[in-house]
Amino acid sequence: MAQQEYIVEGRHFRTKGDYVRALRDKGTIDRIRKETDLQDRRQLEKLQKDLKEGKYTFYSLLEEDFKEEIGRLLQETSPTSRAKLEARVQEELKKREKRRKWIVLACSLVGVCCLTYAGIYFYYDYRTNSTYQKLSEMRQEQIAAAGSAARPAPTPEPTPQFTLDGEKEQEPREVLEEYKNLLNVNKKLIGWVKIDDTNIDYPVVQTVDNEYYLDHNLNQEYDRNGSIFMDKDCDVLKPSTNYIIYGHHMSSGRMFGKLDLYKNQSYYEEHPIIQFDTIYEKGTYEVMYVFRSRVYSENEIVFKYYQFIDANSEQEFYSNMEEMAALSLYDTGVTARYGDQLLTLSTCDYQEKNGRFVVVAKKIAKE
Repeated sequence: MAQQEYIVEGRHFRTKGDYVRALRDKGTIDRIRKETDLQDRRQLEKLQKDLKEGKYTFYSLLEEDFKEEIGRLLQETSPTSRAKLEARVQEELKKREKRRKWIVLACSLVGVCCLTYAGIYFYYDYRTNSTYQKLSEMRQEQIAAAGSAARPAPTPEPTPQFTLDGEKEQEPREVLEEYKNLLNVNKKLIGWVKIDDTNIDYPVVQTVDNEYYLDHNLNQEYDRNGSIFMDKDCDVLKPSTNYIIYGHHMSSGRMFGKLDLYKNQSYYEEHPIIQFDTIYEKGTYEVMYVFRSRVYSENEIVFKYYQFIDANSEQEFYSNMEEMAALSLYDTGVTARYGDQLLTLSTCDYQEKNGRFVVVAKKIAKE
């Protein structure tokens, strides 16, 4: 059988008799504490004197513990100790106030930064929207003017066109009337992409550097929205087998921010057609494949959709078609034949690192 422990006020007693005497002392101490204001120095001094003079009778070591407690309280309530305590309290209060001020300052700076960021964001968003709205209006005015002309204007001599590296084209092509004024705004204009009933209705530019239009607009200004641009290796004059067009996936929905709505087959069924005009000819494209991919390292042996620009053979063409069909999120029932013109729209996809969301379409004949 386990031996019973005798504990009073944290002290252990060996025998039941010692334990009973300690309980009696505890009762005496509790009564003294109740009758004395232990925060009053004068009462503490009187109590200490009474304890020394033996006014109270104790039968255990609890007496010494109680005397030490009273002595400690007297020391704490002495003027010097109180002053030190108050000094420590004041010092702690100053530290807390200093911390509070730093926290307020930090929060204020964060707030200012957030407001500044929001202001810059909305400024760029407004500027981007205004720019594209003006360009769209210019284009529509040219379309309307061409359609309402009483008689066709004499066809001007073709203006020589130049390749991206500055070499003169052997056979210059006439720019469509609706894009001539837009070319005065930006000589890098290469076409226009549009999907009905969506915000995707943008001019497309092309330059020798695929990085430039990631953060520049058509006015050559820094713009976090960037621009919609065609891959530098595509050629609308040749033309390339596949036109690859890139645009940011903006959280505002601008640029190609809503291209990933094509992940739902129902959305595709409502928007199966993409209009892409080069500055030389109009084009209507029918969506074939919708898939997710990513940018791979050079040494990875895998299908890289962004490298499929020209098919040098019928076998190579159909091999690429099979790769895209295998990746497609659903079957549209649309296929392409060797010789068809393709269009690929690509934007970022955040489901994985360096992810991409891709929509591929083929050019269809006008009805």
